Amino acid sequence: MNKARRRQIEKIKEMLENLKSELENIQGEIEGVQDEEQEAFDNIPENLQGSERYEAAEAAVDALGEAYDGADNALSEIESIIESLDEATGEA
Repeated sequence: MNKARRRQIEKIKEMLENLKSELENIQGEIEGVQDEEQEAFDNIPENLQGSERYEAAEAAVDALGEAYDGADNALSEIESIIESLDEATGEA
């Protein structure tokens, strides 16, 4: 691999590292919202359990968990891409 392509790959890796950092921040935000929603859900009075409000809160907690997991999967994929680029340049 020549220098020009190595520089291109390094630039791509830098972009991926920036994306990874942003995604980690987003994941942290999702986790914060999920924690708040979980707390609100846990504090729903017993007489409202099974109500529409209860069901909506439960669905929101579940959806936020799925969003968090999706971000986690994306982070793993970014790591995999970076590893592949390292292999392409002989850095692995």
